[in-house]
Amino acid sequence: MSFWEIGAGESLLHGELAWLGAAMEWVSAAIDVLAILLLLIGALRFTLGVLRAELFLEGPDRVRRTNRGRIELGRYILAGLELLIVSDIIHSALSFAISDVIYLGLLVLVRSLISYFLDRELGQLRQELSEDMSVDKPEDGSFRR
Repeated sequence: MSFWEIGAGESLLHGELAWLGAAMEWVSAAIDVLAILLLLIGALRFTLGVLRAELFLEGPDRVRRTNRGRIELGRYILAGLELLIVSDIIHSALSFAISDVIYLGLLVLVRSLISYFLDRELGQLRQELSEDMSVDKPEDGSFRR
C-alpha cells in the first residue's frame, strides 16, 4: 500500500452502511449541480445587465450599472464556491483516502483565495459606488437616478 492509498479501503460506510455512502454521494452530486446552476444564473443575470447598460445607458450611469452587476455576479460566484466546498468536504469524508484529503485541502485553499480576493474587489466596488452616490446626491437629500 502506498502513502496515497492510506485510509482507502473497506470502512463502515463502504461495508455495512454502503447505502448511506451512496446516498451521500448523491447529495454531494446534487450540491454540485446546485452550485453550477447558481453560477450560471449569476452569469446570465450579469450578461443581461451589462447588455442593458451598454445599450441603454451613457457615461457614469453605464459604469455604475456595470459595477453593480459585477458586485451581484461576485455574490453568485462566492455562493457557488461555498457550495462546491461543501460538496468536496462530503466527498472527501466518504473516501477516507489521504490523497483525497490532500486534494480537498488544496481545493479549499484555492477556492478560499479566490473568495478572499473576489470579496476584496467587491468591497472596493461597493466603496466606489457609495462614493459615486454621495457625489450625485443633491443638497435636498434626494438621489439622482
